[in-house]
Amino acid sequence: LTRITQTPGQGGGRPCIRGRRIRVSDILEMMADNVTTAEILEDFPDLEPEDIQACLLFAARRTEFPRLTA
Repeated sequence: LTRITQTPGQGGGRPCIRGRRIRVSDILEMMADNVTTAEILEDFPDLEPEDIQACLLFAARRTEFPRLTA
């Protein structure tokens, strides 16, 4: 997750990839719209496959909720 950064004034203060102006949410929305990893990497040549994996891990960890038990 060291690839995900959050800097005030950059990307609206939202999490970005490695200090660039590419927001995690932008990558996740593209993936939700069925844009492939290869297409994303082609559109953003500064990105690496590990950046996309970091976005997915970041999102997965943000959705963790306490487990309810009966």
